[in-house]
Parts: sequence; C-alpha cells; structure tokens
Amino acid sequence: MPTPAAVDMKSTDNKLDKIVEQARRDREKREQGYREQALKMFPHICGRCTREFHRANLHELTVHHRDHNHDNNPPDGSNWELLCVYCHDNEHQRQLEAQNGATATTKKSTSAATHNPFDKLKDMLKGKE
Repeated sequence: MPTPAAVDMKSTDNKLDKIVEQARRDREKREQGYREQALKMFPHICGRCTREFHRANLHELTVHHRDHNHDNNPPDGSNWELLCVYCHDNEHQRQLEAQNGATATTKKSTSAATHNPFDKLKDMLKGKE
C-alpha cells in the first residue's frame, strides 16, 4: 500500500503535468497570433526609429497594421510593420490628426504673453546694495 507521501507526490506530478500541458497549448495558441508571426518574420527593430529590441525589452515592440485594419492579417505579413510603442503611438496620432483635418504645420493662434515676472526685480536688487 502506498504511503500518503507517495500519493501526494503522484497528485503533485499530475498537477504539474497538467500545468505544463496547458502552458504548451497556450504557447501554440499565441504563436498563431499575428504578433508572434510578425516577430518570427521580421528583425526585432523598430521600422521608424531603428531602435533594436532584445529579449528583455521585446514587449515594447508592437505590430502596426499599415492599413489600420486590425482584421487584415495576411500570412505573408505584408500589412504589418514592427514599431516601438512610441513610434506606434505617434503613427496613430498622425492618423487621427489627418482624419480631423489637422496637419503638422497647423498652428494655433496664441497671443503674446503680457506678464513679466522679472518686472520689479531690478528695483528689488537695488534695495539690497
């Protein structure tokens, strides 16, 4: 008859096997996603700023859909480009501005500042001499 410790070890081994099997299934499912496919296809470099990414900072590298359609994921990756999070945000901001009719050269009209914080500084310094 097995000891209680042996029964616990078999139970623990069975749980571990299930955890490992689930992790493998999750990895296979992730690899079917477009981000994993793009990371396998393209070098880990931002397409705009050419920053290089390694294992430690790979989470900062994103997949940008060139036509902005996240459902358009051709297997050859022709609609994808890898961008760092900063360039990716900038790209989407540019798209929003283009949709709203704004351009990078559009300037807001601002009035000149009328307050001078150093206006009485000279008088204050004269008093200390």
